[in-house]
Parts: sequence; structure tokens; C-alpha cells
Amino acid sequence: MNITVYCGANAGDNPRFAETAKALGTWIATNGHTLIYGGGKVGLMGIVADEVLLHNGQAVGVIPTFLADRELGHPHITHLEIVHSMSERKNRMIELGDVYIALPGGPGTLEEIAEVISWAKIGQHQNPCILLNVDGYYDALLQLFAQMVASGFLTAEDAQLVVVVDSVEALESILQGK
Repeated sequence: MNITVYCGANAGDNPRFAETAKALGTWIATNGHTLIYGGGKVGLMGIVADEVLLHNGQAVGVIPTFLADRELGHPHITHLEIVHSMSERKNRMIELGDVYIALPGGPGTLEEIAEVISWAKIGQHQNPCILLNVDGYYDALLQLFAQMVASGFLTAEDAQLVVVVDSVEALESILQGK
């Protein structure tokens, strides 16, 4: 299974973010899955990729030219695909993925997971969209989704397209049937 992971190009200030990124990378590799991610060597992106590689897994990065030109691409991953723009990167990561997981991250991570959730809502894919809610990182977003439901902008059924887990172990039980 190709697992698209969205996460920060920084590690954040909570050590549990990096611990969870390592656990996710280990899980992906030891279960024979392939990591699809933004191709970076820094932050949580680099941590997940390094852990996949450490456990002899496959890591495929998709990076736009302007980031590759700044030497931010991971030099040791299985395959680094260079595209022209962030829009191409996002589309390619969606195309390659069988499941989409968001670790903590900034606005880019939020944009990426929001896009795949939106696409699921309008029937463009049937793949799981998962928030790995480390130490409640996504609690405010979940409150916003609840507000969208309460305000009539999101149905309760569509809100269930977002799967929330707080650990890699919980993630594993959700993806067993996939």
C-alpha cells in the first residue's frame, strides 16, 4: 500500500511529534508499505523518511523544482520525483496514495490534508483521510469540523470521512482491511 504522509518541514516543539514520526516510518517499512511524501530531508518529513529507510522500506518523494534547487530534497530516498509546482506535487501525491495521513505540521500540511478530505467529500477518491492527532494537535481542527456540521456547511456523514487516531497502533487497526 502507498501511504501518503503530510507533515511539517520542521520538527515542532513537542518531542512526541518526532517520536510519532519515527513510529510511523517504522510501521510503514516493517509492514511492506511505501511512503509517499513531500521529498524533504528536514523536519518531520525527514524523520519519517529516515525511519522508513532505516528499516529497509521504500520512500518516494515528490518535490517542486524550487525546493529541490534549494537542496532540500532527501538525497537517500528510493525515488525523488521533481515536479514544477506545489500544485503538481499535491496532485501527484494524491494520485500515488492509497491512504492519506497527516502528522502535525503547518499551513502546508493543513492545506494538503484539507484537499484530500474535500476530494473524498465530492467523490474523487474513496481512500482513508487520517489525522494522527498527537497530543491533541488537531483538536482545534476537529472543533472547526464540528462547527461546520452545526452551521450546515458539512454533513455529519461527510465529517466521518475524517478518521482520527492518536497513535500508530490505532492507525494499524484502521488500515488492516485496506
